[in-house]
Amino acid sequence: MKINSIRQSSPGRFCVCLEDGSEIKSTLAAVTDLRLCSGRELDDEELEELRLCSLRSLARERALEYLSQRQMSRRELKTKLLQKGMDEDTADYCVQWLSERQLIDEESYAAAIVRHYAAKGYGAGRIRQELQRRGIDRELWEEAMKQLPEDSSKLDRFIASRLTDPEDQAQLRKISAALFRRGYSWEEIRSAIRRFQAGDEDW
Repeated sequence: MKINSIRQSSPGRFCVCLEDGSEIKSTLAAVTDLRLCSGRELDDEELEELRLCSLRSLARERALEYLSQRQMSRRELKTKLLQKGMDEDTADYCVQWLSERQLIDEESYAAAIVRHYAAKGYGAGRIRQELQRRGIDRELWEEAMKQLPEDSSKLDRFIASRLTDPEDQAQLRKISAALFRRGYSWEEIRSAIRRFQAGDEDW
């Protein structure tokens, strides 16, 4: 198959026009790597290589664009690529290619998630749920959780801002349930309420 022309469609993007009237969308990287030029004859194997190389090059650029917008885990990026119509093999290739070049850093991403949700006043349980939801490898959880400050002040402030009567059992149950949903353990909640009640443990 002969290449009739190579036309630039946008910055960094090219269209390889073949003699049968078909076109292959490609990138500058693919055109350069394959040393393409007008008039070149491609056999079936070279044509297939052009299609695959172009597909992967375009996919890499899209994946890099998503990562430039925000950090992602491997699973999040793959899901995003699949949602945008990419086939599974190409999505897997992109994730692996980016990981090998350390452009996906799940360790720093996990630490950032812990710091972010800790700053918002969430407890360890809720933060672990968030790490799981975002597809972070469990092996990274414990190291990331070291970013969680050993500081009960946010918990204490939450109770102080909502508990008007330390003896009101309905109010205590409501506040306790709210804190449990935010990821605090029952023991952490009990200890904080005891602190607020100035030592009265019969709550």
